[in-house]
Amino acid sequence: MTTESAAATVRAPHPAPRIALVGDRSPSVRSHQRIPILLEALRERHGLLADAYWIPTEEAARPGAVAAFDAVWLLPGSPYRSEAGALAAVRTARENGIPFLGTCGGFQHALLEFARTVCGLGDARHAENSPEGDGDLLIAPLACSLVGHEGTIHTTPGSLAERLLGSRETQERFHCDYGPVAELLPLLQEHGMRFTGMDAEGRPNIAELPDHPFFLATLFQPELAGDGTVPHLYIRGLAEAAASHAVSRIGKESPV
Repeated sequence: MTTESAAATVRAPHPAPRIALVGDRSPSVRSHQRIPILLEALRERHGLLADAYWIPTEEAARPGAVAAFDAVWLLPGSPYRSEAGALAAVRTARENGIPFLGTCGGFQHALLEFARTVCGLGDARHAENSPEGDGDLLIAPLACSLVGHEGTIHTTPGSLAERLLGSRETQERFHCDYGPVAELLPLLQEHGMRFTGMDAEGRPNIAELPDHPFFLATLFQPELAGDGTVPHLYIRGLAEAAASHAVSRIGKESPV
């Protein structure tokens, strides 16, 4: 290799991180409409490039479907066409240290995957997908719908949720009818999941895995913050984690 070619290799920028947008894309889902605006804002405001690919939940069910990505974002839009695909995306990200963000339905399915795979509740169910059954009901209809609701979330000091915000309190938008059953949450906590954001009534709205490089799930929808031109700090955090993952991945793939 010549000196010039070696210098060019050193100067060559890393490819943009690859982000899997897992969900059944629909023009009627507001959060899906926001994605192009958010990606542009990440590039323009923060210099965070990303190659984002929509992965329908049926495709996410295929072995290794999201394993080569630098981040996985399980988006709202449930009921998903494939519950198995949504859960497979969560599991792949969780077990392989791939940065993960789950919002709204993504939060619900992150808890469902953890309960089934890690906590031994193989029959745990989501009422939206399985309204009747003998399994443990983990995600149930909310007593009061949060569709169109906006509320205050209080974060746990020292948590990823709090560090990204730089604040103990945040005002967030919701658009959901389902949430976790409180009686089963201690079991998830015993196995390592932390609930680090609570609403005024003490109900969990943020979950994370402290031993994971970046694993964050929110019942609210950070993609709906403002008009989308200033990405929510959790979305920016995912993009930054994806960039770090890409650098690490490329370093491992490059010949010594």
